[in-house]
Amino acid sequence: MKCNYSPSTLPNTRIDVADVLRGIALAGILLIHAIEHFNFYSFPDPASPFMAKLDQGVWDTIFFVLAGKMYAIFAVMFGLSFFIQHDNQAQKGKDFRLRFAWRLVLLFCFGLFDLCFYNGDILTVYAVCGFFVIPLIRASNKVLLAIFALLIIQPIEVAYIIASLFNPELTPLNLGSGQYFGGMMAAQAGDSFFECLKVSVSKGLPCNFLWAIENGRLTQTIYLFIVGIYLGRTRLLYNEGNNLQTWKKVLLWATVGFAVLWPAYEFIPGLAENRTIANSLNVMLNMWKNFAMMLMIVAGVVLLFYNREKARKNLMKISYFGKMSLSNYILSGILGSFLFYGWGLALHLTCRHTVSALIGAGMLVLQMVFSYYWFRNHKRGPLESIWRKLTWL
Repeated sequence: MKCNYSPSTLPNTRIDVADVLRGIALAGILLIHAIEHFNFYSFPDPASPFMAKLDQGVWDTIFFVLAGKMYAIFAVMFGLSFFIQHDNQAQKGKDFRLRFAWRLVLLFCFGLFDLCFYNGDILTVYAVCGFFVIPLIRASNKVLLAIFALLIIQPIEVAYIIASLFNPELTPLNLGSGQYFGGMMAAQAGDSFFECLKVSVSKGLPCNFLWAIENGRLTQTIYLFIVGIYLGRTRLLYNEGNNLQTWKKVLLWATVGFAVLWPAYEFIPGLAENRTIANSLNVMLNMWKNFAMMLMIVAGVVLLFYNREKARKNLMKISYFGKMSLSNYILSGILGSFLFYGWGLALHLTCRHTVSALIGAGMLVLQMVFSYYWFRNHKRGPLESIWRKLTWL
């Protein structure tokens, strides 16, 4: 692989806006998980026609604004962290790649722990996808952009569309993730934590990977890591040079892209008579639409952060939450499963989307307060400290 890599000549100082973005992403993920009852799609009947409409409105709004976008920002920030860690060591003449591989093994173990409570864990998926970008960390920007372009077109879906033209009977990609979902619900509804733990790990782990492949999430995760690496190399998240002008252009073109891709996502798949082609178009356009909106959010936050003093002060309030994203992600899974699963408070029996969103907002506030006070006496989050110590064994 072509490589013209050299370490950065400038220090990788703490990027506050990256912590803000990470916090925003995690907050959005938490709210989505809350209305989903943390991957437990069990809901009571609506109390009234009004509440049914309100619940549907809350569900649709949260998914439109947050679903796919917050996950994307979170993945981009993961790629950025990889670049910073690698570049810091490269500036000292050290190669961080093998150490990062060990760090990914540790992340996979954290993900297994998270699976004991929340069967929709993404840390294990991140850990596996991270191995695919290790060889790319020293590749040239041209190589990075070429691989990004290859992955963002969703090659699996392109292959299915082409194959369907020759074989109209071909069915959409189905690796069986739905069967795993069904197999986990009985344990989630039951009152045994240990049965839920066993099923979450044994079925949740394969389910997450199969679902990610079926829905284009696996390839998306890898190219989002690449975006994070590219942001680190170009230092676009620092307020230096013409970066803010670049972000204004990103905001403009991302908005134009979203304005085109959103209606395309709503209407184009329905025009395809072949079910497999329609499904693949749906996956592709959904990913592109979400990517455009993700860029809009990131560009908007960066511009607000650096151009508006009052906005920066308000945004910094969520940076503590973002600084300990690993701890807060796992903590939200523990709290959420206790609140909604049968072995805990079983709120899935009484709470629909509106109330669940309010519960998620309450969890968010509590975790933000916890994060703020934690950083008054500590440099890193609790699990972040453990991860760092184990990384450098």
